[in-house]
Amino acid sequence: MQKVFGTYGEYYDIFYSDKDYEKECDFIQEIFKAYSAKPIKSILDVGCGTGGHSTLLARRGYKVTGIDASRVMISKAQEKSKGHGTGLTFQTADIRKFDLKKTFDACISMFAVLNYITGTDDILKALKNIRRHLKPGSIFTFDFWNGLAVLRILPSVRVKVVEKDGKRVIRTVHPEMDALHHICRSHYHVLVTQGENILNEFKETHVVRYFFPQEIAHYLDDAGFELLKFCPFLNLNGTVDENEWNVTAIARVTE
Repeated sequence: MQKVFGTYGEYYDIFYSDKDYEKECDFIQEIFKAYSAKPIKSILDVGCGTGGHSTLLARRGYKVTGIDASRVMISKAQEKSKGHGTGLTFQTADIRKFDLKKTFDACISMFAVLNYITGTDDILKALKNIRRHLKPGSIFTFDFWNGLAVLRILPSVRVKVVEKDGKRVIRTVHPEMDALHHICRSHYHVLVTQGENILNEFKETHVVRYFFPQEIAHYLDDAGFELLKFCPFLNLNGTVDENEWNVTAIARVTE
């Protein structure tokens, strides 16, 4: 499995400073309320990044354990977790083979985490490992790039400029499609400046696999989940079609 979010991870919270984590956590709780037959007290956050969702969910009263393959991201998440006591913990771990020796009431995997697992065998290993860490009847929800929309709309060159603490961060991404293998290689070029000075400049490539809804349904079934619903990200009652790039899957552990 690819290793990403090295230097990129150092600037992750700057890149996504406009991300509405509060709204996304509202959406997660809406899913729990609609589809969980039991109260949810403990949450496993797979691919937790810098802890944006985990920290807010812990503040809302859940006990949250976050795991991520990036040491840089986990270090930042641990900084955010200070003051939350034992209700919020983070650790560096491989999604395919982590073993926390406990089970949870629910699992979330937000911001296209599963898309970073590009091999079919690895996807199934990850899903089955998540399944092992959930109690019977537990909810598992995640979002993913919808192949129907990716092939219709196609990724394009994008530039994002963010200014924070006197620094200017310019991120350019050049996508490279490999439709035969359902892969998009996102080539990032990041330039960090302060005034007239260049503080940092680096390149990093993220390889992402996009999925088709029925493909996800098949993988979930193989891993011991019952698919409950597909919906557009942040729209529980919406309809998924070829215009919806980000899709949320809601599944339940089979009894």
